[in-house]
Amino acid sequence: MTTPRNSLRPVGRRVLLALAAAFCATSAFANSYPAKPVTLIVPFVAGGTTDIVGRILADGLGKELGQPVVVDNRGGAGGNIGASVVAQAVPDGYTLLLGYNGTNAINPSLYKKIPWDPVTSFAPISLVARVNNVVVVNPALPVKTLPELSSYAKAHPGQVSYGSAGAGSIFHLAGEMYAQLADLKITHVPYKGAAPALVDLMAGQTQFMISTIPAALPHIRSGKLRAIAVTGGQRSPLFPELPTALESGYPPMIVDSWFAVFAPGGVPEGLRTRLNQAIHKVLTNPEYTKRMEEQGAQPMPSSAAQLARLLNEDISSWRTIIRNAKVSLD
Repeated sequence: MTTPRNSLRPVGRRVLLALAAAFCATSAFANSYPAKPVTLIVPFVAGGTTDIVGRILADGLGKELGQPVVVDNRGGAGGNIGASVVAQAVPDGYTLLLGYNGTNAINPSLYKKIPWDPVTSFAPISLVARVNNVVVVNPALPVKTLPELSSYAKAHPGQVSYGSAGAGSIFHLAGEMYAQLADLKITHVPYKGAAPALVDLMAGQTQFMISTIPAALPHIRSGKLRAIAVTGGQRSPLFPELPTALESGYPPMIVDSWFAVFAPGGVPEGLRTRLNQAIHKVLTNPEYTKRMEEQGAQPMPSSAAQLARLLNEDISSWRTIIRNAKVSLD
């Protein structure tokens, strides 16, 4: 029996009214957001680049949103612990993650088990910055260039070690890449973040490290560390005299870091837009642009879609690198 079209109208009308009410409620929520402080989870200990970039962003974002943005350092497991906190948080915009390519793009292929999915567990908000990396050595080491470091390591097999922000971090993998390219026998020493790794490097417990420029910058300026090369695609404006690893004779070694804001998956679209707009205002504000650049970070706001594409591309490319290197963590 055919159902009269008129009998569908009340049901359709109720559905439309319900959708309209939901849309209005979501819009009202987005317009009133935030009504309390926002927590920005930095998945590493204080003092590293993620923390430095996060605190600059939090300062400006708090002023744009009209509520404090509190940085909460949750270090451990290469950023997985902090990422898990955000993945499991209520998707109301009050808990955000300052992720970076090591945690969000590398860890999913590196760790056998992580309690979140890099794509579905998070809602991309905006890219924040890209940062060149720098190779630094203890000043007591008699090397001033990357080739000299290679020669020293070959003359002292098994006696040269390098620290990183954690096992499987982008800095660990960059070190492994360098060791393979230069055919070196060196030892990796993982830490729970860049800050403690740099402390041990300055104390002579390790001999060199690949670090982001913001984390190493004050120690380079104080003379406690010596910079010998950068690993980005081009030289850093802060150290124009330093050659890239490419210029030093290691062509495939181009490794930099990006940082971005993610919300828990399922956060309302209105909140994503609100946060994206606020982040863009911070990153185009001359005050915060200058603060970022002084730390060696290049402010780089993006759309959520651009961040999503970058994430997917990096997940794919690092998956291949990790598979070929046969690196895996529990």
